[in-house]
Amino acid sequence: MLGFTTFSNAQNIDGIWRGYFITDDGDQYRLEIQVKRNASNAVQGVSYSYLDVRFYGKATMTGTYDKAKKKLRVYEIKTVEIKSSTGDGAAIMNYDLQYSKSGKEEFLEGTYLGRSEVKGMPNPYEWGQSGGGKVFLRRVIESNFYVEPFLRNTPSVTRPKPNAPNTNKTETATIKPKTPSTSTNTTVKNNKTTPPPVNKPAVQKTQPVQKPAEKATAKVNTQVNVPDTKTELKPVPPVANTNNLPVPKPAILKTRSNELMKSLVVNTNQVTIKLYDNGEIDDDTISVYVDNKLMLAKKRLSTVPITLNLTLDNEGDEYEIVMVAENLGRIPPNTSLMVVDAGDKTYKVQITSNEQKNAMVRLRYEKP
Repeated sequence: MLGFTTFSNAQNIDGIWRGYFITDDGDQYRLEIQVKRNASNAVQGVSYSYLDVRFYGKATMTGTYDKAKKKLRVYEIKTVEIKSSTGDGAAIMNYDLQYSKSGKEEFLEGTYLGRSEVKGMPNPYEWGQSGGGKVFLRRVIESNFYVEPFLRNTPSVTRPKPNAPNTNKTETATIKPKTPSTSTNTTVKNNKTTPPPVNKPAVQKTQPVQKPAEKATAKVNTQVNVPDTKTELKPVPPVANTNNLPVPKPAILKTRSNELMKSLVVNTNQVTIKLYDNGEIDDDTISVYVDNKLMLAKKRLSTVPITLNLTLDNEGDEYEIVMVAENLGRIPPNTSLMVVDAGDKTYKVQITSNEQKNAMVRLRYEKP
C-alpha cells in the first residue's frame, strides 16, 4: 500500500505549473498552465502566456494524461483574453509534456506546436503552421493570475500574492567607454512566428570592433519605473574623472568572467534599455555597470522594468553594459530579459549570469 501511494502521488498532475517556452527562433515567453484530470484521465485546463508588458493571453485547454507513460498531451481550444501592444491576432498551441520528479520538485517538460487561431469556422491550419519550440514547467502552489474554479478545492493550491514593489530611484552619471576585452559571443535570435504573434524587428547581427583610441562620453540616466511609489531619492552625483582618465574596473568585473551576450549597432544616439525578470519572479537581484561605472546597485528584477536611458555621444565608439548577479534567486541561475529600444527598432537579449560569470552587452552608434 505504501508503494502504491507513492506511485499515485507521483502521477498527480492536478494543479498549477509555471515556467516558460522557448521558440525555435530562440525567443522566450513566460507560461503558466492550470490543469485538472478526471477519473478517465481526461484533462481540462487553462494557459496563461505573457511577454513582459507587450503581450498577455489566456486560453482554455483540453487533453489527456497517460499515467503509464507519464505523458500530458493538451491543446488550447480558444483564447478567452488577449492584450497585445501590436493589436495582432493570436495563435493557439498544442503541448506534448513529460512528467518527472526530482526530490520534492515536479516538472513538466516537452515541446509545443502552434497554429493561427480561427474563430467561427473550422481551423484550416496544421499544428506547427506558426512555429514550435520547447516547454519547461515546474509545479507551484500559487497562481500569478487567477485560480480557476476547477482547482479551488485542490490541496496545496493557494491564491496569488502581490509582488513586492521595487524602490523608485533615478541616477545620472557621465561615463567613459573603454576598449572591449575578448569574450565569447552568443547570438540570440528574434522571434518571427511564435504564438501569440507579436511584431518584433529583426536583431542586427554584428561583431565587436576595436574602438579608436580617443574616448567618448555617454550621458546615462537610469530610472526604475514603479507605480504609486511616494519615496523620493536624491540623484547620485557624477563620478569624478579628472584628466579624462578611464574609470578603473571594479573588483567584481575582474574576479568574474564577463561573457559577451550580444553586440548591437544602433542608428540613433538615444537608447532606452529595459530589464525584466525572465521567468518566475524569484527575487533575482542584479547590479548594472556601464563602462565600469556602477549605475544600479542590487536591484530586484520583476515584471516592472528597470529602465536606463543612454545618450551615445560619439559615433563608432562602443559602450559596455555589464549585468552582475547579486544572488541567484530561488531558481538558479539569475536570468533577465533586456529590451533595447533604439529609434524605430527594438532588440531583445536573453541575459544569464551567476556567481562566476557576468553578462555583457555592447552598443555601438552609427549614423544611418
